[in-house]
Amino acid sequence: MAAAEILSPEGRLARIIDHPAVRIAVPVIIGALAVVVLHKLAAHVKWADVKADLSAASWLSLSKALGFAALSFAGISLYDALATRAVAPGKVPFRIAALAGAGGYAVSGLLGVSYLTGTAVRYRVYSGFGLDMATIAGVIAVSWSGFLSGLALIFGGLMAFHPAGLSAVLPIPPAIETLAGAGLLAALAGYLAWLATGQRRLVAGGFALPLAGAGLGAALAGAGVIDLAGAAMTLYVLMPADLLSSLPWFLTIFFAAVALGILSHAPGGLGVFEATIIAGMGASGRSDVLAALLLFRLIYTLLPFALAAGGLAAAMGLADRSRLTEGARLAWRTFVPLVPPVAAGTALLAGVILLVSGNLPAEHSRLGLLREFLPLSFIEASHLAGSIAGLLLIVVARGLYRKLHRAWIAAMVLLSVGLVASLAKGLDWKESLSMLATLAVLGLFRPAFYRAEGGSLLRLNGTWLVSIVVLMGAIFWIGLFAHSHVPYRNALWWDFTWHGDASRFLRASLAVAVILGVIAFNSLVSGRPARAEPQPIPDVVRRLVAESEDAEAGIALAGDKAFVIDEGGRAFIAYADTGRSLIAKGDPVGDREAGRKLIWRLREMADSQGRACAFYAVSPAYLPTYLDLGLSILKIGEVARVDLTGFTLEGSRKKDLRQARNRAARDGFVFEVIPARNLAPVMTELRAVSDAWLEHKQGEEKGFALGAFEESYISNFDVAVLRRPEGRIVAFANLFKGANLSELSLDLMRHRPDAPGLVMDALFAELMLWGAAEGFRWFSLGAAPFSGIDNHQLSPLWNRIGGFVYEHGEHFYNFEGLRAFKQKFDPEWSPNYLACPGGLAAPRILYEVNVLISGGLRGLIK
Repeated sequence: MAAAEILSPEGRLARIIDHPAVRIAVPVIIGALAVVVLHKLAAHVKWADVKADLSAASWLSLSKALGFAALSFAGISLYDALATRAVAPGKVPFRIAALAGAGGYAVSGLLGVSYLTGTAVRYRVYSGFGLDMATIAGVIAVSWSGFLSGLALIFGGLMAFHPAGLSAVLPIPPAIETLAGAGLLAALAGYLAWLATGQRRLVAGGFALPLAGAGLGAALAGAGVIDLAGAAMTLYVLMPADLLSSLPWFLTIFFAAVALGILSHAPGGLGVFEATIIAGMGASGRSDVLAALLLFRLIYTLLPFALAAGGLAAAMGLADRSRLTEGARLAWRTFVPLVPPVAAGTALLAGVILLVSGNLPAEHSRLGLLREFLPLSFIEASHLAGSIAGLLLIVVARGLYRKLHRAWIAAMVLLSVGLVASLAKGLDWKESLSMLATLAVLGLFRPAFYRAEGGSLLRLNGTWLVSIVVLMGAIFWIGLFAHSHVPYRNALWWDFTWHGDASRFLRASLAVAVILGVIAFNSLVSGRPARAEPQPIPDVVRRLVAESEDAEAGIALAGDKAFVIDEGGRAFIAYADTGRSLIAKGDPVGDREAGRKLIWRLREMADSQGRACAFYAVSPAYLPTYLDLGLSILKIGEVARVDLTGFTLEGSRKKDLRQARNRAARDGFVFEVIPARNLAPVMTELRAVSDAWLEHKQGEEKGFALGAFEESYISNFDVAVLRRPEGRIVAFANLFKGANLSELSLDLMRHRPDAPGLVMDALFAELMLWGAAEGFRWFSLGAAPFSGIDNHQLSPLWNRIGGFVYEHGEHFYNFEGLRAFKQKFDPEWSPNYLACPGGLAAPRILYEVNVLISGGLRGLIK
């Protein structure tokens, strides 16, 4: 039966929800509905009334809102501070974790989950303290337990005591409401009691997640109450008093609005949050409610972000790091990695200001002053330029997040255009000051943007594109709302007058929509960034391969790699460019000190191009250098090497090889090693053997870590062959030979499909005996993937994954069988590593290696 036929309804639902089309459609639909709902609910509200209500806001309510916002962020800071104590005690200072929690939320709260989740912010901070991805995931899980515990405590209490007003939102019988609330409180109490029984670990799928103790669990629940209550009360004290008949009723609507805002993927849930609040509270047509929501955005979203961005910019501009105290230096090292997301948020905020300003009516008194000096056409062009610059700033924000130097230059140019446009379109000095402040902040951040990736700044991935579309919908509604008193007519499109604010809004919106459509089309159809193509093999590479005692250096001659070569010709690194990563095969070849410098050079090349850097199948020789680069070291298996000194085929373990060799000799098969210089006469026959082998295997040629049958490649090596009595070649292997008879190995090992099953074992046995007779010290049997990885409950996440694959992956690859075969020769095992960026980069790098070797999943299966 097909898998789809036996999939449970829950599984089918999960598959549907996880489909890319659904993940794109859901936020777009939610955003579109929010715009429609907002337009209907605010149809009878005028922008002038909202401005009046903003001016009438009391300083007392504003002070209360600021206090509650600070209280909420105090609760947010406690999440991480307490979670790190439970999961990684002693590794992250309390104040650093608290700042990471509050500062991270200030950034991600503005950018939205589509741009930067709290996970990404925390990873940037905590990885600097040596926490791996599994530990950081544990910190996040425990902090989420605080949020959920606080939510359970609040709603459990509300439902258990069902105060007046809650029944309007939860239309269920009081008895059931009380029972549900008591159940929530009992579940929370049971959870805390379970934590009190001792140190607890939640084990699932072989992974153990440490949980907080009862005391920390209760403290986390308290932090959740502080966070949730503070956030809700920030808006509560700003809302009109006549709408606040019940606090429980308001809390329920507020939390629903937050949830829908997260689902929309819009930065900060803009538009969706407001529509839910207005609809839920029945506040249609209330200008004072819109004013309260705007003030909430300023106090709870924009002000924390401005403080975070300003503090970081001031630190970069004023700090003399050589004179910092140890504590200040620790804080500096911790939060410098947050510069790119903060810069991205700053550019995005500046773009939103320009777009919103372009959609609002201008101050006609200021336009009157400009009328004396500038023509109307200049005003119209400035208005249009400001809106376009705003859109492009939002798009370029992604490049800032990726630390691209060109994105920084583009943002500075666009901000300068916005600064001039703000003054030229209506002497908007407040907006121009915000552009000037943003220019100053990004100017101070300049050293953080050094990458020189060749891809287009106007190419967006799906997540960013959806987020920008939803954001543009919310901004477009602001324009519709501000000009709702102007009846639509076709003549508005070509109405060029000094008081034609609605016409300028329409034309700017159309220009923004067209440009965004072009960017979306370009993002969908454009290919990957240009990749470095394989290079012709330089003579210096051939010389260094011949001089290397590592037999595996011969794979550099496969012709599918590019090279980084020492200026003095003392060493090289062979690597491949996947479009996202520069991946080296093996350690540097040549002089050790020159090789160490080349490792740094390849890392710098990758960083400047916006690519990851990894080193695949490396030995322990350069591990300190890889660690100095900030890379994680992951064991991916072991390499077996047989000591050829006095090697024989005697012994029970080598019985099969001994019998295959003896049988081949009785049947008249002849073993021979053909020097590379004599291969031309037999190259056609060797190709015939290789083609027949490939056709029989229904496979394709490999690459990167394995050679392919190309005459230009095979002709570099001696080839061991096994001939039938009449002289026809039935099997062959090309030989990798280390200098000074240090090591012997092989790459391609192929035979005719109609040859006896013993030919490969016979060839293998003859080859090892020949190597011993020639005086080679070692024979490399190659790697055993995932071998020798400890799968222990306390091991790092990668070790547990690798150990699990080794133990349970026999259906896909004979991991244990391969190691058992090599173990027959009593080899010496040495570890084989992958050096790559930490976190979730390892699975992606390994997938890219698979693409390089096998062409992806299809090639691997074949």
